Amino acid sequence: MRPTAFRLSALTLAVLAGTAQAQAQTSAQNDDGSYNLDAIQVQSSADASKEGLSEVFAGGQVAEGGKVGILGTQDVMDTPYSYTTYTEQLIEDQQAASVGEILLNDPAVRVARGFGNYQQVYLVRGLPVFSDDMTYNGLYGLLPRQYLASEFIERVQVFRGANTFLNGAAPGGSGLGGAVNIVPKRAPNQPLNQVTLGARSGGQASLAADFANRSEDGRFGIRVNAARRDGDTAVDGEEEELSMAHIGLDFREEVFRLSADLGFQKHRVDGGQPNITFASGVPITDAPDADESIGQSWTYSDSNDIFGTLRAEYDFADNITGWLAVGARHGEEDSIFANPTVNNTSGDYTANRFDTAREDSVLTGETGLRVNFDTGGIGHTLTVSSSTYELKSDNAYAMDLVGVSGNIYSRPQIAQPGTNFSGGDLDNPQMTIKTRFNSFALADQLSMLDERLLVTLGARYQNIQDKSYDYGGGPRNANYDDHALTPSLGVLYKLTPSVALFANYIEGLEKGDVAPEQDSNNNPVANAGQALEPYKTQQTEVGIKYDGGGLGGSLSVYRSEKPEAGLEGNIYKELYDQENTGVELMAYGNLTRDLTVLGGVSLLDTDVDGEEAIGSPETQANLNLEYRLPQLPDLAVDGRVIYTSSQYADAANTRKVDSWTRLDLGGRYLIALSDSQFLTLRARVENVTGEDYWASVGGFPGSDYLTVGAPRTVLVSATLDF
Repeated sequence: MRPTAFRLSALTLAVLAGTAQAQAQTSAQNDDGSYNLDAIQVQSSADASKEGLSEVFAGGQVAEGGKVGILGTQDVMDTPYSYTTYTEQLIEDQQAASVGEILLNDPAVRVARGFGNYQQVYLVRGLPVFSDDMTYNGLYGLLPRQYLASEFIERVQVFRGANTFLNGAAPGGSGLGGAVNIVPKRAPNQPLNQVTLGARSGGQASLAADFANRSEDGRFGIRVNAARRDGDTAVDGEEEELSMAHIGLDFREEVFRLSADLGFQKHRVDGGQPNITFASGVPITDAPDADESIGQSWTYSDSNDIFGTLRAEYDFADNITGWLAVGARHGEEDSIFANPTVNNTSGDYTANRFDTAREDSVLTGETGLRVNFDTGGIGHTLTVSSSTYELKSDNAYAMDLVGVSGNIYSRPQIAQPGTNFSGGDLDNPQMTIKTRFNSFALADQLSMLDERLLVTLGARYQNIQDKSYDYGGGPRNANYDDHALTPSLGVLYKLTPSVALFANYIEGLEKGDVAPEQDSNNNPVANAGQALEPYKTQQTEVGIKYDGGGLGGSLSVYRSEKPEAGLEGNIYKELYDQENTGVELMAYGNLTRDLTVLGGVSLLDTDVDGEEAIGSPETQANLNLEYRLPQLPDLAVDGRVIYTSSQYADAANTRKVDSWTRLDLGGRYLIALSDSQFLTLRARVENVTGEDYWASVGGFPGSDYLTVGAPRTVLVSATLDF
């Protein structure tokens, strides 16, 4: 572990208490009032791995590495792929409430919404990652489907690019442009007792508690988190309520490691800001005031989830390690939505009430074996792994076919209409979806030339089974069962210990479409009901990485091709590829002793049969600067600028959403109450200038709905560590 002396003002309370990143056993106060903390070896591990958590990079906002699917925990400088791991310190200092707020720091990611609901969607390299396609320590389907509170999270890992070889195909059909992995919290080496009180614009209050301890010999650890948020948000007319609890356990011996998680989350939004669609041929007008909800008071979304995982790792020999992981989730959702369709430039709209009920049961797991050996002058890390995922989803819906009318600028409250059409029973939804994914993967990482040349070879065999049934317990109406092999090749060469060149070829995979019965003119389709083979997204990437100890970053160029299907005459088939070409520049770490940087630029060019893809900005840029005042070593201030260029809102490229820029400012002050008690005061203003803007287009492939950006929001909190 790199020994580093941190200024106390640069640390969050979690670090002061000894979090798993870089903890202190002893401390000495400097003349200027700051503290030097002596780093010790991390013992806990969220994924029960021998490597444990990657060390924190200089500045504390990102880690030096992270979990890279089947390859396990890897340093960024040893991996021929692009990814960033955001730390708990960054989450706390920015008072981020959800995964979406954390990912606002990544220039290659923008946050959108699900189709007709409040689900968070993360657009990575212009392609979606649905929130229910995030992984939890590498396992799909375990996290709450719509939204995940930040109190669960030790780290958020963003992988940029196709990744089926590494992680397996995402069961929800997204993840072709990237992946998001959540690392749960674990007990640090020192006792942790932390309570946080917070408030946001609108009157929303929050209370969070975080407690952890380890046994005297350090082998066993327990960490308990609980949080409650309730009240109006910064959007007038919108109310949010959240309750969560999490227990994380870990046990370590010389050859055996075990970890377990049990989590619960209840999340409800009333009168939330809806998605807005402009009818065909209607020009896109200015975004409405962001601080007033267009949503009706009778609309809501309510979800309840309980989930758990168990992981074990055993060293059969010094060079042979095996692992086993299992997980399960049960989720229940019900909601009423009314998403407007704007019919003219005055903002007049129509909307239909739409009720849903859903219950999910997920069971998933993986097992693997990793062997290290040499053949001549070549080192090998050979890994074999298999995984399984099963989802049973019960669904029902009801809707109003007549609709209601309103205006997105005047926001009238409308009496709740009844429903006159339904599918199934909302009080007793029946199974409509049964999905099963199985895969087997093989990887070999070769090291040559004194480990300056690293080559990754591998492939994954993936089987996809997806069955759907009529609402109300009706018969099966579709059965998809197919398989595919997705290979990968990655090469990394270290020019110097701090500079590495890399290149990779990797593929993404999703279920193929089923040919429809009729075309848009009600003409029959010749191959109606035929299931197309799984779609493969092919990606190539080259780049350079830099790790100067205090400052790091990367520059990469990539190209991906994603198949698109449609009708050719009366035959439904693959027609062409969506081609995405991009350049990404990333930077993080300490520019000076007191100035930290995090950000970058993402340039993207898309081509879909000669047109640009919906919701794909050509330029995205982020710059986050944090300054620790030398004269006041316990005070830090930060500023973040987020820029997104204009983007098309229709496939024909006739309607465009304007570019937007957002400024966020924050600060924190640490007060030492005693040698073992600290109080951190944090304040933040997001969207300082109060810009009204369309934050995203779509989120579901091919859709053109818009979401309103967040209004000016003030956040304050006080964290006591004792």
